[in-house]
Amino acid sequence: MNKNPNWTRAQHLLAFRLYNEIPFGSIHTGNPKLQELAALIGRGVNAVSLKLANFARLDPVLQRRNIKGMSHGAKGEAEIWEAYIRDPEALALESDQVLAEWSGKTLEEVSEIQTNDLPPEGIERTALVMVRANQSFFRRRVLSAFDFRCCVTGLTSPALLTASHILPWAVDKKNRLNPKNGLCLNALHDRAFDRHLMWIDPVGLIRFSPTLRAAKGQSASTVDWLTQREGQPLLLPKKFSPDPAFLMHHAAQCVASAES
Repeated sequence: MNKNPNWTRAQHLLAFRLYNEIPFGSIHTGNPKLQELAALIGRGVNAVSLKLANFARLDPVLQRRNIKGMSHGAKGEAEIWEAYIRDPEALALESDQVLAEWSGKTLEEVSEIQTNDLPPEGIERTALVMVRANQSFFRRRVLSAFDFRCCVTGLTSPALLTASHILPWAVDKKNRLNPKNGLCLNALHDRAFDRHLMWIDPVGLIRFSPTLRAAKGQSASTVDWLTQREGQPLLLPKKFSPDPAFLMHHAAQCVASAES
């Protein structure tokens, strides 16, 4: 057990990484992920649980819900939050790099990056790995916010869930890692959302493009399954609900595409 009462930057980074990977309600000593982190960094599980809960005092989303950690937290927590606000991609990547170093794994392994389509070692591969590591951070943060549940169907199988960007990764650099720019969707509805065949209207209801039924040879029962939540509200998370302005921007593009 680590006898040093002061947490290092690396330990704070690993705690922040886990904080963004699990739902707020699962921050407790019985969570295996907290137990794993405690063993990795040589801290007690209670200390890790308190550290994760204490990040809430700096989390503006939880502050608006009047959820708070200890009134006097550690300086290191504020430093991590400030670094994340300044450059979220750099901070997210650094947290994965620290985990790789501490766990004796590669960055690809801790970020759960598929490597079969990556180029050989070199500058191009390194750049791609860095991008995918950040995308993996976004995925963990969005899925945990939605409690690993598709916001359209309620599906809870992690293998079939995707963290969908509302404003595309390539279009809006500022909001690449913003969890309010994400939806937890199953793979098929993610595809429909990305292709402007599904959107969320101004009052938060799910809408589908009429062009779905116009496709040649289309089975009516198949479309009925895909669109059965038409006109119903999203299953919203308690934390990081999608930004209405982002949804309106996406919806406008979808409507324009359907009318063209």
